Amino acid sequence: MSNSLPWHQLIKSGSRIFIGSHAAVPHALLDDLIQHSQHLHDVEIVQVYALGDNQWAEPKYSQLFKVNTLFIGGPQVRRAVAEGRADYTPCFMSDIPSLFQEGILPLDAALIMVSPADKYGYHSLGVSVDIVSAALRSAKKVIAQVNPKMPVTFGQAFIHKGQIDAFFEAEAELPEIAATELDAVTERIGQYVSLLVEDGATIQIGFGNICDAVLRYLGNHKDLGVHSEMITDGIMELMQSGVINNRKKTYHQHKSVTSFCIGSKALYDFVDGNPHIGFYPSEYVNSPANIARNDNMISINSAIEVDLTGQVVSDSIGHHFYSGIGGHVDFSRGASMSKGGKPVIALPSTAQNGTISRIVPHLTEGVGVATSRAHVYYVVTEFGVASLRGKSIRERALELIRVAHPKFRQQLLEEVRKYYYVPNYQTLKSVEVPELGDVGFKELCIDGDYFDLRPLNPSDERRLQEFFYSHTKETLQMRYNTVPTQMSREKSCTLVSVDQSVDLALCIVRQKGSAAEIQAVGRYYYIAADNSAEVAFVTREKFQGKGMASRLLDEMIRIARQRGLHHMVAYVRAENSKMLAVFERAGFRRGASDEPGEVHLTLPLQQES
Repeated sequence: MSNSLPWHQLIKSGSRIFIGSHAAVPHALLDDLIQHSQHLHDVEIVQVYALGDNQWAEPKYSQLFKVNTLFIGGPQVRRAVAEGRADYTPCFMSDIPSLFQEGILPLDAALIMVSPADKYGYHSLGVSVDIVSAALRSAKKVIAQVNPKMPVTFGQAFIHKGQIDAFFEAEAELPEIAATELDAVTERIGQYVSLLVEDGATIQIGFGNICDAVLRYLGNHKDLGVHSEMITDGIMELMQSGVINNRKKTYHQHKSVTSFCIGSKALYDFVDGNPHIGFYPSEYVNSPANIARNDNMISINSAIEVDLTGQVVSDSIGHHFYSGIGGHVDFSRGASMSKGGKPVIALPSTAQNGTISRIVPHLTEGVGVATSRAHVYYVVTEFGVASLRGKSIRERALELIRVAHPKFRQQLLEEVRKYYYVPNYQTLKSVEVPELGDVGFKELCIDGDYFDLRPLNPSDERRLQEFFYSHTKETLQMRYNTVPTQMSREKSCTLVSVDQSVDLALCIVRQKGSAAEIQAVGRYYYIAADNSAEVAFVTREKFQGKGMASRLLDEMIRIARQRGLHHMVAYVRAENSKMLAVFERAGFRRGASDEPGEVHLTLPLQQES
């Protein structure tokens, strides 16, 4: 102690005190306060997520402490909130400092944990700068647990000893969170999300298994940067491997920016004295304007449920408050403002052992919307990526139904039809083509540009209309043997509502962020009578002769063989020499045709025994 009075005499009944957050909770201070609390009652504790034993939230201390948590974390605090013994105050992480500074939540004391002072008299806030920085600047009294085990971090992470009113020397290991085994669903979600992260992007990552899985699938990326309220072991590993080097960041280049870290002792050792990581206050790191200064900013967070219009719930399950808003909205907004940015929500398609869908037709009674419909660009489940930006309510519903669990898709479609989100002529059929591999599509490089080869799906209705109206009369004549003049919504819906387990409809799409344009479509129609398929395709004029038709045909042949089809047939106008060449290069042979001016082609698919 640096003063003559015991530090806990600085705390009075009715005081509001802040306690350090995340892995920097001053547990020794709180233990000491409890031991010397005979003269105290009705002390309000303001906190966010506090790792370790939150004993002050237990019922036996209800006369001594009242917890007001700004983010619910840990079973003791969650139980206290559920039982009405603690309060939950929802707020954005970026706004919490102003609650202290403007006297909305005036603080009588801040109990924090710091490293020992350096030779200049400065203590480091270590692994949690976040809202601790604002709390110590706003509190009437600052009381510090000095812990030799606290790492020294850089950025805006220091407080001079002259700003501290009382010291309490107590050495303690920082609480750790061990990595958990990832199940197949989580792995698949991580794989899909990683496909949205381009080389050179700057990432923000949330907490939990899904975010851990994303980081594991970023191992082959290049030149990633970090601007994230939190860093974890996964970030550390990518920095050590050189995947994260921050050299293409447009804000704080060459430095990973964060406000706190949670993980293993190896992570705490990694950040200790590391000049390549800057720890800054939440009002700086979580400022949407600062986040947006990073080009290609990718925000990746999880959720509890998402409705079919794109509203995201992240802090409650029905009327039961579960976690908090935290930095979720700050980063979704910042990423949406970033040049090339992508706000991403990732979640499993079901909960409670697969018994309920987390993609819902309407929000559960009692929940609150954390992230609005306009803030989310992508929603990812183990069944794929739903792209929502610029989509109508109808298109959003179809996109989200596509990534819902198959056993709930028909029910979801029937529910949204009640509200006229989706017209009655929109049908729902199997949309997966497992023969395309784990992620359900293939990336192609054609003429130095990149495209996705994937199945057509119901949400492509408008894109298919645009594709149709882009064709010249000559292309329409060659493809349809006539010149159709209209592609109505109903007709387009019919063409994209394909049972991909029977027929096959593939497309090649140029995907630039949330913008997608169909460049080619290939189909086969299954003929059960002789176990065959009739195949046809059409390519946008500017890409004709670039090999797209051949790539589609090769893929359809491969899938037809895997499905055990006996042969494929095609009918091509005799003057369509380019199309005939594509078929013949693939092994199709000409045969007699009943129609004049038409060539009949056949390709055997199975070896004759």
